[in-house]
Amino acid sequence: MTDVFEPVDEQDARLALAATGLLARFNAAGVVTSGDVHVARTLGQLGGETDETVLLAIALTCRAVRGGSVCLDLAPAADVPEHEQLPWPEPEAWAGAVARSPLVALGVLCWESGLLYLDRYHEQETQVLEDLTARAQGTPPHDDALMQASLDRVFAPTGYDEQRAACLRAARQWTCVVTGGPGTGKTTTVAGLLVALHDQFAARGQTVRVALAAPTGKAAARLQEAVHESARDFSEDDRARLTGIQASTLHRLLRRDPGNTTRFRHHRGNRLPHDVVVVDEASMVSLTMMARLLEAVRPDARLVLVGDPFQLSSVDAGAVLSDLVRGYEHRDDSPVAALATTHRFGAEIGALAEALRTGDADLTVEVLAAGHPAVEWVRDEDPSARVRGPALGTALAVRDAAEAGDAARALRALDRHRLLCAHRDGPYGVRHWNSRVEQWISAETGDPLHESSYLGRPLLVTANDYSLGVHNGDTGVVVETPAGRRVVIDSGDGPRDFAPSRLGDVDTMHAMTIHKSQGSQADEVTVLLPPEDSRLLTRELFYTAVTRARSKVRVVGSEAEVRAAVTRRAMRATGLADRLRLQ
Repeated sequence: MTDVFEPVDEQDARLALAATGLLARFNAAGVVTSGDVHVARTLGQLGGETDETVLLAIALTCRAVRGGSVCLDLAPAADVPEHEQLPWPEPEAWAGAVARSPLVALGVLCWESGLLYLDRYHEQETQVLEDLTARAQGTPPHDDALMQASLDRVFAPTGYDEQRAACLRAARQWTCVVTGGPGTGKTTTVAGLLVALHDQFAARGQTVRVALAAPTGKAAARLQEAVHESARDFSEDDRARLTGIQASTLHRLLRRDPGNTTRFRHHRGNRLPHDVVVVDEASMVSLTMMARLLEAVRPDARLVLVGDPFQLSSVDAGAVLSDLVRGYEHRDDSPVAALATTHRFGAEIGALAEALRTGDADLTVEVLAAGHPAVEWVRDEDPSARVRGPALGTALAVRDAAEAGDAARALRALDRHRLLCAHRDGPYGVRHWNSRVEQWISAETGDPLHESSYLGRPLLVTANDYSLGVHNGDTGVVVETPAGRRVVIDSGDGPRDFAPSRLGDVDTMHAMTIHKSQGSQADEVTVLLPPEDSRLLTRELFYTAVTRARSKVRVVGSEAEVRAAVTRRAMRATGLADRLRLQ
């Protein structure tokens, strides 16, 4: 569930002045917003539903979707400690009223296994289930002996057993889910798989058509770079098999339809031409996007979903990757290949990530308190003095490169340190810390930074702009050039430069939210934990932030905040995992 809100005054736009009964009570308490109330009342009027408990369930379902759930589980819906005194309906009677609702009979709402869906999300979840089931019915043509020989060639004799097993699973099934934390060799697996599948197609006199994709531009760029980097130990011939393979965002792969904000040009009637589609950072893929992807991939094309199910899920509704992992658990026909051995992290960051993954608060505190240089714990009430050094050092390195006109060096310097926050606003938020870093820069350089295009300003693209070819998640820097100041964006197709006035949807990136950091990495990461009572403070948030670091992580927060983060899960209500189990 999302945060409850505190109405500012009687004119607060989140208050529904015309609401009555239960809707009015729950709206005034900040549990549902005016938008939730409006949807519930409108559907009630259109479908002839007058039961106020059902209307409340609809409003709460809208609230759940805003919080990332696909549906509403009525049983724990009343678990809002701040509002225990509200007149929550009795669960059994409430479920009966919803089940009998004319809106369910009309198909506007869907009621299944104690979960209430808006019809759009139930339809998408059903489509994903049916497409996955259909894809599991057949077996791709492949020469198992040739596959083994190819993997023997690209992988060393020892140390790659998990990667080999994942590649074999992907060869034998139309759908494969490769999971693992950072540094477990997911992109190495992808590189080896693509080489081996090249051999399979070549043996039949065919050329394999490959698509690499990720939810954001930054993640796509990292995927492309990582796949080619993973192949550095391959033979020259095998590296040549990967030449020309580029990654794109999912939106670009599916090609958006200018006349439809939720559909794409590639769909069930116009499939993607590729034989293999690999999607990285699959934890970030929403239910809606997964439905669009599955309907666009040919039934006789391999789909490989790659990601870490313990990271934060999509900003939009759904938690498809974790649903697949849970739903296929203990099934003989499982397409999930789990990589567990970490190769990238030092032992200390790896130990912290593992403690978070398993939810061991005592071990998390123990690792943080050990005082190892790779894991620093800052418990100061005002952490500015400890944050200033790495944040300012990176900002000045970016500025120096930008002033020299060296865009490549400026972009590389961005990845020296990343300051991550849970919130956008408030003393623990991105806006506050962006301002603090700019103050430090001004004090150091004497530049007041009054211009929005100040030299060395790090930028984060926050929305797709197809006309410019930049995408949500791309990063950039304002650089001095012979033609004046330009914004150089590190896009999936390489650096591109623009006049600053052409980029509208950008934020300053001295600090960024943990959500926005997904798909990126930095040498050093500083994590600013929010207060203990923040609903954003979850294990998944903490784990995602920690695993952005390559060589050092600095955690800023009290022991109480650390323990709260470890013990609190970011739970999303969905039905996909249970429906997969029941097949």
